[in-house]
Amino acid sequence: MPSKKRRTIRANPSASAAKARAEATSSQAIAKPLTVEALKERAKKLRRHIIAMTARAGSGHPGGSLSSAEIITALYFNFLRHDPRDPRWPDRDRFVLSKGHAAPLLYAALAETGYFPVEELLTLRKLDSRMQGHTDMTTTPGVEMSAGSLGQGLSFSIGIALAARLDRRDYRVYVLLGDGECDEGQVWEAAMAASHYKVDNLVAIVDRNQQQIDGWTYDVMDTEPLAEKWRSFGWHTIEVDGHELAQILAALDEAKQVKGRPTAIIAHTTKGKGVSFMENNPEFHGRAPTPEEAERALKELE
Repeated sequence: MPSKKRRTIRANPSASAAKARAEATSSQAIAKPLTVEALKERAKKLRRHIIAMTARAGSGHPGGSLSSAEIITALYFNFLRHDPRDPRWPDRDRFVLSKGHAAPLLYAALAETGYFPVEELLTLRKLDSRMQGHTDMTTTPGVEMSAGSLGQGLSFSIGIALAARLDRRDYRVYVLLGDGECDEGQVWEAAMAASHYKVDNLVAIVDRNQQQIDGWTYDVMDTEPLAEKWRSFGWHTIEVDGHELAQILAALDEAKQVKGRPTAIIAHTTKGKGVSFMENNPEFHGRAPTPEEAERALKELE
């Protein structure tokens, strides 16, 4: 079995299964974890991609993509065990984007880690593009779940996590939810099930940016105290500043030590983070920047 070191890449993905297992144990190429400063630069690069992609498409969801940039950066560049050369490697860690409208962010991370050419990002939302407005696992390499209707990713992730138990594999499952998405009853049914079945290889991360398509979450459906709700459902619950990479990495490390119950990480973020006129502006939940706005945003992200 592969080791649990971060960002594990198998030495020879085309070898036979037995040979690959042996090589994975003895001679894996392990990507060196990045420093926090280096990760900050990666997060900024992902934000630039988000602006460029949505501006070129003329549509999309930049706000919630920008708010999750540090979360995705920590996972894809320092934490997940995955192999861009073999997206369906059975022992990979799984990342599920439940808030599927944040697809531009996931595509940017997948491109920057080698799943497909970076140039393909600018085909977002075009006909015949692999970069659809919401993720499609049948089309885009590295995507684990087809998304669209909110509230379903946690249930899906429980199934994947339980499959690891049945198959005697040691991979972990990470799922990113929006806080507005937590209005959905299915989220709480899933939270109850994960605790009941002691799914301790599952981590749910909630992007707590306090906005959703109809406005501020406390006006639409107040879910506070959110962390206490997850705790009451039996989850080990951690709260972090969702833009502080050191805190995110520490929480992910802590989650790996938890046994007998799933972990929820409530990441307090700012919608539209990194672009002054998008921050805390509900308008940019589902509106792309104009060419002029994109130029201004990219200058701020230099």
